[in-house]
Amino acid sequence: MKKIMIVNTSTDHFGEFSKPTGLWLGELVHFYDYFNDGNYEIDIFSVEGGETPIDPVSLNPVFLDKVTKRYYDDEKFMAQLKYSKSIKEADPSKYDVIYFTGGHGVMFDFPNNKYIQNAINEVYGHNGIVAAVCHGIAALLNVKDNNGRYFIDQKQMTGFSNTEELLANRKKLVPFMLEDEIKRRGADYQKAMLPFTPEVETDGRLVTGQNPQSPKQVAQAVSRLL
Repeated sequence: MKKIMIVNTSTDHFGEFSKPTGLWLGELVHFYDYFNDGNYEIDIFSVEGGETPIDPVSLNPVFLDKVTKRYYDDEKFMAQLKYSKSIKEADPSKYDVIYFTGGHGVMFDFPNNKYIQNAINEVYGHNGIVAAVCHGIAALLNVKDNNGRYFIDQKQMTGFSNTEELLANRKKLVPFMLEDEIKRRGADYQKAMLPFTPEVETDGRLVTGQNPQSPKQVAQAVSRLL
């Protein structure tokens, strides 16, 4: 049985601003749902452990699709988010896949987390798959190999675009623009022709999705690699 570890944010607001954020629930749910068939073992972690904050905007009826609502109403599933384990407790050597969810919270607690960086290097190092969607790509930004080279250097990938950040009206709240930082580290950044439409890039055992419309397609790409 293949083992998948999913990592969520523990940050519930935009840094110095009081505006709430957190996990974009659909980016977890649509990936999780694709593998939730008894053939995979899925473990959910967060940065700090305990209750995982959920971005209230992701619960807006405009974004809360049928699949996400079904999981949101599932007490057993939601308990995994309420009582999540910290990534500090994870043993990445046991997993075939590591997947990073988005929501703006990750921009504050993913990029410089040493446990996240170690987990990425461990999973990728034993021929596992590293996957991320939307702002979850922030987890990859500062990962380096033993030679000090950025993990994403020269890799073809995607992530939440500058245009989408502007349209989401979050540019003044975020600590950096994800598209810019991806490019700054030498990656070959790709994006969909139209904002907020699905886009997935696969480069070897790295799978990235651009936005909240992409997690199911990320799961499908991961499944093909498995």
